[in-house]
Amino acid sequence: MTNDAAPLPPPLAERRSTAAAAEPHRPRLPPPAAVDVVLPCLDEAEGLAWLLPRMPAGTRAVVVDNGSTDGSADVARAHGATVVRAERKGFGAAAHAGLEAATADVVAFMDADASLDPADLPLVLDPVLAGDAELVLGRRDARRGAWPWHLRFANHELARRTRRRTGVPLHDLGPMRAARRDALLGLDLRDRRSGYPLEMVVAAADAGWRVAEVDVPYVQRKGRSKVTGTPLGAWRAVSDMSKVLAR
Repeated sequence: MTNDAAPLPPPLAERRSTAAAAEPHRPRLPPPAAVDVVLPCLDEAEGLAWLLPRMPAGTRAVVVDNGSTDGSADVARAHGATVVRAERKGFGAAAHAGLEAATADVVAFMDADASLDPADLPLVLDPVLAGDAELVLGRRDARRGAWPWHLRFANHELARRTRRRTGVPLHDLGPMRAARRDALLGLDLRDRRSGYPLEMVVAAADAGWRVAEVDVPYVQRKGRSKVTGTPLGAWRAVSDMSKVLAR
């Protein structure tokens, strides 16, 4: 295996995808329960209420509650999701708890804030299911107002440093991604804070995985981000990721 990234598809048309409109153009998912979708969650009741009914057939939502006080877990259960509680604080702790709780061969990750549409999950899942890549990330095609300039700049810089570190020509450390569960566990990821998504990419590249990138629509999230919604939170996230790159 090599570290070559798959070619990028043409930019997606300006739209907020809907399952009804896009279904004829999407790859067909395998039979039910073939894919688990991990959704790290901290006070995302509003986002979950929108996105859980939009989960594609063949996927199971695994919502990982990281200490919510807004009833997120109740919303998740009401929509048929599996709910896991992550006692340790941190995005990485929640994401990894979801990975461990997953039982499907293929696992996807995405944010629970409604900035990404579950109807687009086949875009990152299909190359993994087809055996064309070991890790696929969704490159965010941001709509107006969805991505503040300072966060876009920080992501751009981290992506540049990741390309230099790994040799994989990624342009975004996208939160929507997919890989095979056992292979991910085999990477032995250690970060339990904001560096977890980047550590996954670096470890996959070091292991010789084929890493690919596809465009996915990205809109303004519901509510304020607990990671990058404040200057201190954004600084901590960049600091965590910088430590991963420095290892």
